[in-house]
Amino acid sequence: MGMLYVVPTPVGNLEDITLRAIRILREADFVLAEDTRTSAKLLKHLDIQVPMFSHHKFNEHKTVGSLVERIATSERHVALISDAGTPAISDPGFLLVREAVRNGVEVQCLPGATAFVPALVSSALPSDRFVFEGFLPQKKGRQTKLNSLKDEQRTMIFYESPYRVLKSLTQFAEVFGPERQAAAAREISKLHEECVRGTLAELVQHFTANEPRGEFVLLVGGVEDRRSADSE
Repeated sequence: MGMLYVVPTPVGNLEDITLRAIRILREADFVLAEDTRTSAKLLKHLDIQVPMFSHHKFNEHKTVGSLVERIATSERHVALISDAGTPAISDPGFLLVREAVRNGVEVQCLPGATAFVPALVSSALPSDRFVFEGFLPQKKGRQTKLNSLKDEQRTMIFYESPYRVLKSLTQFAEVFGPERQAAAAREISKLHEECVRGTLAELVQHFTANEPRGEFVLLVGGVEDRRSADSE
């Protein structure tokens, strides 16, 4: 039976890939990539030449069954990558991993790059306990989701596009309160990497004056646990 490797790729600097990841990609019988055009640039940079096929959110429901059958009935080693970071974390991959496990295919996920961990650490918000929410619903269910997090005590982590950063920060201020501590990390591991820290009101003011650019990780501190404070 074959093997499925989940291989993280750099979110920014191309040096942020492990030696093991490079070896697995070189030894793979074929690579499943979110966007073959994007991944081709990385493989070319690493001087890796292996067959590559598309595996993205628009085709994964249709192809996951045949892919798993192909892996399960052969001795092929397959590497799954996304455009950046770790597959299945706000990227395609979960369905393939789940189906592979259900069919007895061994799955190994390599440790490596992901955007929210460096964003969390550099935010200076509590990092001992946190909740990763990924991308919020763009329309339906968005307000309901935010309201459900109103009393969340852990640091909250969201992914966001630059076009909705100001909208999200404004909504956060309305739901969590303008004085809630927060941070906005953008362009992780890239040339213009930046982390803006302060209250939600201060972040709204900052990005009203400075147009958001790049890929963002938004972090919001949890509500204070008044029960714990009262008991001290």
